[in-house]
Amino acid sequence: MKKTNELLTKDIKQLIIQIAVPSSIGMFFNTMYNVVDTFYIGQISTQAISALTYSFMIFAMLLSISFGLSSAITSYVGGALGQHKVKMAGIYASSGISLFMIISLFLMIISALLLEDIFVFMGASGEVLDYALEYTYIILIGTFPMLIGLGANSVLIALGDTKSYRNILIVGFFLNIILDPLFIHGFYLIPPLGLSGVALATILIQYITLAYMLYKLHKTSLFNITIFFRSKPNIQVFKQLAIQAVPISINMFLSSLGSIITMYFVSTYGFKAVAAFGIGYRVEQIILLPILGLNTAVISIVSNNFGAKNFERIDEVITKALKYGYIMSAMGVVLIALFGKYMIMVFDTDTQVIDIAYTYIIFESFIFFSFITLFIATSTLQGIKKPFIIPYISFYRQILMPVIFFYLAVNIFDLPIESLWISMFVIITSAAVYMKFYAKKQLALARNKIKK
Repeated sequence: MKKTNELLTKDIKQLIIQIAVPSSIGMFFNTMYNVVDTFYIGQISTQAISALTYSFMIFAMLLSISFGLSSAITSYVGGALGQHKVKMAGIYASSGISLFMIISLFLMIISALLLEDIFVFMGASGEVLDYALEYTYIILIGTFPMLIGLGANSVLIALGDTKSYRNILIVGFFLNIILDPLFIHGFYLIPPLGLSGVALATILIQYITLAYMLYKLHKTSLFNITIFFRSKPNIQVFKQLAIQAVPISINMFLSSLGSIITMYFVSTYGFKAVAAFGIGYRVEQIILLPILGLNTAVISIVSNNFGAKNFERIDEVITKALKYGYIMSAMGVVLIALFGKYMIMVFDTDTQVIDIAYTYIIFESFIFFSFITLFIATSTLQGIKKPFIIPYISFYRQILMPVIFFYLAVNIFDLPIESLWISMFVIITSAAVYMKFYAKKQLALARNKIKK
């Protein structure tokens, strides 16, 4: 219980560093894992990179649905620990893992049935479509270990432990560097598998990750694997987690659906534009990583202190997280301006792809400030169990406004692809401003309710 007490008493700055830094390092290696895949697939062809971009959108959609449950587990386990209800926290942890098992199997089946139709809708065709199907059908098998591993990590985050997931992500990154070329080109008894080899390497690493995360979770006082498989599902806890999870899952699902819509409009500019968008997205992720680590710190600290009714510490973590986020955003703008083009050239040397991708990340870099505002507000609402506005904002910024803006740009005014990036800036910034004030209002209402 030492870590739980730290979340309630330790200096906020030290806690943010303690939680956010390992989380950011883990995310860095997770992103670099994907970068390794992009690098090796880029050696096959630009069409293969385009296929990977389409596949990534599907994979992101699967992850998006799981994020709601992951954040709900962290919120409820953290809240129970903040109230020193260890047994209740354990029930939430076990129930969360059970739900992840059910959801992962369901998503695997549905995705396999709808995969080709989704790719065609996004604009994939010919060789690009063939590559995308070849890679993604295999990747879907890794959905089960990936989601359950995320469930285990969400419990550890509630305990303030972001180091375990960081460690296994680092191991996975180095394994991927070794396995990708072996599976692509073949080695002794391993036949050359091409693009399928990259997918198989990912599945193997996902199962290794799952085994490690369940081991770490089993070592806590909140989860016992033997008891877990003997116990009956707790329907009441399922309902509680679902109520908290659904708004976040809808939010993340809409985010992924928004990416698919973006891909549809980007694809009208050709397969090189799709490849450029995919590469630019990878570069953007790398720069955003330290900022994303702040989200983990905020929801972990806020959920525990909300359970303990300590609103002064909640205010402090929000203020400091925003401050650090804005500083890192400014640094990100500079890094992209100076080194962005060189980062893109690692994946593809086609001049048209480079120019489109570089323009994209330049525009995106100025949205970093809005992203951090949006992320911290969302994490705060999750931590105080008030996430219900989030899907509506996601619909606004991911579906409604992009469809309107992109349709006008592409179909009515026939504008260049840069018009899509400008539209993103306007839409995301307006959503961030609203969310900042909304989160502040909800926090004030929660504080007044406790006082009464």
